[in-house]
Amino acid sequence: MALISILVVVLIWGSAFTVSKVGVSELPPLFMALLRNAVATLVLLPFYLSVRKKAARQDPGPLPKGKIILLGLTGVTFFYSFFNISLTYTGAAMGSLIQGIMPLVIVVPAAVYLKEKITARVIAGILISVTGVVMVGFIGQHDQNNSLLGNFLMAGSVCCWAAYTLISRSLNQFHPVPLTFFVTLTGTLMLIPFALVEGWGKPLPAISSNGWMAVLYLGILSSAISYMLYNQSLQTLTAAQAGNFLNLDPVIGSVIALIFLNESFSTLQYAGGALVLLGVWLSSGSGTEQHQ
Repeated sequence: MALISILVVVLIWGSAFTVSKVGVSELPPLFMALLRNAVATLVLLPFYLSVRKKAARQDPGPLPKGKIILLGLTGVTFFYSFFNISLTYTGAAMGSLIQGIMPLVIVVPAAVYLKEKITARVIAGILISVTGVVMVGFIGQHDQNNSLLGNFLMAGSVCCWAAYTLISRSLNQFHPVPLTFFVTLTGTLMLIPFALVEGWGKPLPAISSNGWMAVLYLGILSSAISYMLYNQSLQTLTAAQAGNFLNLDPVIGSVIALIFLNESFSTLQYAGGALVLLGVWLSSGSGTEQHQ
């Protein structure tokens, strides 16, 4: 079930980069982040109400407020602030490359703080998949829309998501639905002052139907549904395994571009995609364990 959950997540997130680009082309990046997470919070509310009594009986206690705030900051407020702003500076190829370092950012803290034993198989899988991401990211594109600031912001979003994964993994004994709801609600509330400062003294932007479709797609599927499934997968998968699965995102994004945008694949891209699949397969095996 965990493998199915994480695969659904990467299928959705593989398209999120392109859809987010559509959103930030019409909306200020922080306002875009606020809207999508407000939608996600509303979508998550009925899920939370339907399981709260069951979760209260099964959970070891109340959700730790300090960790909920940290998860809201790292997985919602700061992550989407860095990610959306970076999209206005950084090209798609470079963004995919930078996000490809996520397993490497996760694996060492997971071993130190979560006591996850990282085997040679998992390390090999991560290195192979990262190599594949580098090959996929270059796909013959020569995107000039890159800047040092944009690359740093994208790297900041990667670090935020790595922190989110590690903290969320430490709460894997809690029901994923209430956890996801309160994290999203907390992160959304903390986005409000940033969005207000961004738009202070400016008129509200006019949003086209495509802009609203992007907000709804990202809020419902990419945030609400995917966060629930991601947190559910972390109940079984280690942080390192979950992080390595995310390297499928640029591969899926490239396939989407091939199908819907009539973009072509280079031999290097095919080879890189194969390496990512091989690396994810290696790391998803029984190669990690958590000390009890």
